[in-house]
Order: sequence, then C-alpha cells, then structure tokens
Amino acid sequence: MEWVALLLFAAVIMVLLAGFPVAFTMGGTALVFAGVGIAAGVFNDALLSSLPNRIFGIMTNETLVAVPLFVFMGVTLERARIAEELLETLSSLFGSLRGGLGVSVTVVGMLLAASTGIVGATVVTMGLLSLPTMLRRGYSAEISTGIICASGTLGQIIPPSIILVMLGDVMASAYQQAQLEMGNFSPRTVSVGDLFAGALIPGLLLVVFYIAYILITALIRPSVMPPHEREPGDRVSLGQILRALLPPLCLIFAVLGSILAGVATPTEAAGVGGMGALLLALMRRQLGLARLQSIMLSTLRISSMVFLILIGASIFSLVFRGYGGDDGVRAILEVLPGGVVGAVIVVMLVMFLLGFVLDFIEITFVVVPIVGPVLLSMGLDPVWLGIMIAINLQTSFLTPPFGFALFYLRGVAPPSVTTAQIYRGVIPFVAIQLFALLLLAIFPGLVTWLPGKIYGP
Repeated sequence: MEWVALLLFAAVIMVLLAGFPVAFTMGGTALVFAGVGIAAGVFNDALLSSLPNRIFGIMTNETLVAVPLFVFMGVTLERARIAEELLETLSSLFGSLRGGLGVSVTVVGMLLAASTGIVGATVVTMGLLSLPTMLRRGYSAEISTGIICASGTLGQIIPPSIILVMLGDVMASAYQQAQLEMGNFSPRTVSVGDLFAGALIPGLLLVVFYIAYILITALIRPSVMPPHEREPGDRVSLGQILRALLPPLCLIFAVLGSILAGVATPTEAAGVGGMGALLLALMRRQLGLARLQSIMLSTLRISSMVFLILIGASIFSLVFRGYGGDDGVRAILEVLPGGVVGAVIVVMLVMFLLGFVLDFIEITFVVVPIVGPVLLSMGLDPVWLGIMIAINLQTSFLTPPFGFALFYLRGVAPPSVTTAQIYRGVIPFVAIQLFALLLLAIFPGLVTWLPGKIYGP
C-alpha cells in the first residue's frame, strides 16, 4: 500500500496550497486516510493507539524545551531595540567606506541571527531599520534588498538557532533508527550541540562570502553603493561601539560557548539566554510591564505554533509509516542512479522545491523523518546531512519567486521598491549559497571538523 502513503503526502501538499492551517492539515488529512484505510481493512487501527504516547513524548522532550526559551530570548532582544542601536553604531563607523553600510547590515544580520534565530523577525526588523537608510544614502534597491534578505536568513544556520534545535532532535531520532535498522543495537547519538558546532564554520563562511561580494561589487560598480559623506555628528566613540557590541556578543558567547564547552545543555543555555535578554532589556529601560506581557504573548504564539505543527507531523508520520511509506521511499532512493550521491541530490532538490510552499518547521518534522533514516543508513554523516539540509532550505527561502524571505521583505518595503527589484537583488546571494553547498559537498570536513575536535569522533 506504499502508493497510498505517497497519495497522502500529495494530498497534504494540495490542502496546504489551498490555504488551510499547517498543523491541522497534516494531522487531519492523515486521520482521514487512516479512517478510510481502517474501513477498507487495509490499515492497522492498533497503530493509532500509540499516538497518545507519541504526543506525551513530544511534550516531555527536554531538548524541545529549548524552543520556547530561545523564542523568548529572540523576541526580548527584538523588542529591546538591540538591532537599531547596532545598526546606527556600525553605520556611523563604516558608512563612509564604499559598501560600508552594506557590510554593516550584514554584520548586524549575523549578530541578530545568533541572538534571535527567528528568520522572519530578522528580515522584517532589518527591512524596517536599514532599507530606508540604504535607499536614502543612494544604494540601489536591488543591492539593498538582496543584502537584507540574505543577512536576514542567516538565522537558519548560525547557532544558537531555533531551527537547528528542532533539526538536531529529528536527526538524532533518524540516526538512531538508521543504526538500529543496520543491526547496531547500541547506537551512537548525535546532539543539538553537534549541529551547533557543525554549523559554525559554514555560517561564518557565508558571512565572509556575502561581505566579499559586497566589497567587490562596490569596487566594480561604485554607483550602486556610494560612500556616505560623514557629518561631524556621525562620529562614534569607542564607548558607543563597546556599548552597542559588547552586551549582545557576551550573551551570544555565554549561550553558544556553554553548549560547545559541554557546560550546559541547549535547554539550560536557552534559559541563560532568556535571562540575559531580560537583563539587557532592563539595562536599556525597554522592559515595562506592557512590553513584558507582549513578549510573553509572542513567545506563547510562536511556541504553540511549533508544537502544534510537531503534533500534526507526528500523526502524519504514524499514518505514513502505517501504509509502508518509509519502505516506498527507501525503494525509490535505493534504485536511483548514482547511488548515495544520486539519492542526496534528489532529496535536496525535493526539499528545495518544498521550501517554496512549506516552512522549515513542517519540512523538518515531516520530510526529514521520512528520508533521514534512509540516507543515514547509506553511510552519510548525520551532522553533515543536517547542515546541508539547513543551508539548502535557507537557499530555497531566498529563491524567487516563492522564497519566504522575499515575502517578508515585500511586506515592509516602501512602494517605490518593486517586487522585481527584490527578485533581482537576491539572485547573486542565491548563487553564493549554492556555491557554499557545493563547497560543503566537496569538503565535508568544513562541517565535521569542529564537532570532531570538540566532542571527539
């Protein structure tokens, strides 16, 4: 009955495209297929009896507790106007250089990515703060929107990232399942910390590539990024620079450093990050009672969305496997030409296309559990595969005409900036990310070296 599982997957995509909520679509469609299968005598209804235990397991998963804590940290930093102060300071510092403002926006995007890990919030915040300034200083609409979209999506890959927390949990389950299927009954584990360490070098490499592209473009086409004539009041002191940079950097190092050093679990480090974000907001006098209530409500909404999607994906996964869908996927991937390389290319292409219509959360909880065990049983490194998936979907979110980051920026961009200009602006950054993917495929040590050094082979 593998064809029914593939029909279920296609039905979920179609219902999602019709505009129905993701969590209810996945769970509801799967239950309809299960009900029809039970009535026809082709689906084992005993499988559904394990559903309460699966949901309870999600709710008591200690790793996933880090999600609402990191969301709280990110929302608090966003409301504390950290990005605004960083952008003003770095713009004053580098703005007189050709391409300096673009470099400043990229660096702020990197710091926001490491601080918040929420892609949509980062793109919107950067669009509201930096796009008017860039346009006012003579930057072309294409280069401005491209820089903002690309730097805003760095939250996908630069740790500590909410997305990497969820992907790490799913990859850990897929890796254990793959090892058990191969007859290894004392399986090795892969942790969120492994993914954080593996993402560090690729994430910083992307930032270096972005900055290099900006500086080269400013040199070759000076008219699209003119230097800013610095006024006497624009000069910044060392104290202003330290005040803007030190607090978020200290928070990032405290959170990420404690995880990589093995001092704290991701959940414990997320708690430290949440408290640190509150202290930063208090220092800046940005934490009144009304604002705290708004932060908590935003955290509740985002966290509820994540866990509802996870529950819906769990129901979908249960019914999909009940119809033998995992066996069908395995059979398809194993007969592809090119062996493991061909399987990886096909899976990456499918995920890239799905990234046009599904958010990272849905793909992480629905697609990765299906294809992950199959690919990992072919001998792939789980950390390398996880980072490749993350960068692949980051590229998908940037690619016209359906990239999510483009829609986020379009919503806050002024009417003078056209959608076509946004599309043209991101194409060079899409090419950079595809180059980065190729580089990681050829040199997997860029991903696996640091986790090996920190945690051992």
